[in-house]
Amino acid sequence: MDIAIGTLLLLLVLSLFSLFSFKAPNGMKAMGALANAAVASFLVEAFQSYVGGDLFGFELAKEVGLASGSMGGVAAAALVSLAMGVSPVYALLLGAACAGTGLLPGFIAGYLVSFLVKLIEKKVPDGLDLIVCIIVAAPLVRFAANIATPIVDATLLNIGGIITTAANNNPIIMGIVLGGVITVVATAPLSSMALTAMLGLTGLPMAIGALSVMGSSFMNFVFFHRMKFGDRSSTIAVAIEPLTQADVISANPIPVYVTNFLGGAMAGIVVALFNLTNNATGTATPIAGLMVMYGFNDAKTVTIAAALCALCGIAAGFIGSIVFKNFKIRTVAEIRGTAPATGNEAA
Repeated sequence: MDIAIGTLLLLLVLSLFSLFSFKAPNGMKAMGALANAAVASFLVEAFQSYVGGDLFGFELAKEVGLASGSMGGVAAAALVSLAMGVSPVYALLLGAACAGTGLLPGFIAGYLVSFLVKLIEKKVPDGLDLIVCIIVAAPLVRFAANIATPIVDATLLNIGGIITTAANNNPIIMGIVLGGVITVVATAPLSSMALTAMLGLTGLPMAIGALSVMGSSFMNFVFFHRMKFGDRSSTIAVAIEPLTQADVISANPIPVYVTNFLGGAMAGIVVALFNLTNNATGTATPIAGLMVMYGFNDAKTVTIAAALCALCGIAAGFIGSIVFKNFKIRTVAEIRGTAPATGNEAA
C-alpha cells in the first residue's frame, strides 16, 4: 500500500510539472530555467566533489563541488527570473536572497516574485525601483522560499517512503521501483540529482539510482532518435544530460516517462542482483554516477553491471519507440518556436 501511495504521489508531482509547463505564464521557459539551475549546481557538485574530489583526491575540486551544490536555490531563483524577463541585476538580487534554500523552493519563490519585480520595473521610476526591490522583493522572495521549503520536503519524504518500504521487503522490488522512479525523475525538472541528494541516499539505493540513470542515456538516445523529437544535437544532449531537454520532455510526458520507467526498472534489477553500493549521495547522473561507482566496488563487477544496464536502456528505447510509434508528439522545433506547430506524429 505504501509503495502504491508513494508512486501515485510521484505521478501527481510529475503531472503538475507538465501542467505547469503547458498552462502557466512562460511555463516552458521557467522549466528550462529550472533544468539549467540543476545543471549549474548539482551536476557541477557531482563531477567536482565526488569525482574530482573523492575519487581523484583534488581538494580544490571538492571545494568547488560543495560550493556549487549549496547554491541550488540561488541558481534556480536567478535563472527563472531571467527567463521571466527580469533584468539581470534584479534576477541576481532575487537569487542572492535565496542563498541556503533548496532548488525547488528557490525556483518557486523566484518565479512568483518575478511578476512583482517586472511590475516594479515598469511602474516605478528609474533609480527608485532599485530601492523598492531591495526593500520589498528581496525579503518577499526569501519568505516565499521559506514557505515552499516544508511543502517540498514533505513531498520528497513521501517519495522517499517508496525507497524505504521496497528496501525492507525485497531488493528486487526496490530495484524495479527505485530504478524506474529515479530514471523518470532524471528526465523531469525535479532532477534525480536533487532528489537523491535531498533524500541522502547511499549504499544500494544510490547505486541503483546512479546506474539506472547511466543506462537511461542509451535509452533516451535511441528513443529520441527513433521518435524524431529533434535534430542530432538535441538527441545527443538528452543522452548526456536529460535536464538540458526538460522542456521537450515536459511537453511529451507519457511516452518519455513510460519508456524511462521501463528502462530504469530493468537496470534497477541488474544493480540489485549485483548488490553494488554507492556512498556518494546525489550522483544520480549519467557520467559522474558511473565514475564514482568504481570508487566503492570492484571495477570488473561495475563494468559488467554498467554494460548490462546500457543494454537494458537500448532495449527499452527500441520498445518505447515501437509502442509509441503513432503517438502524437511535440517536437523541439514546435516547442522552441523554430518552426510552426504542425501536429506531427512520430514516424
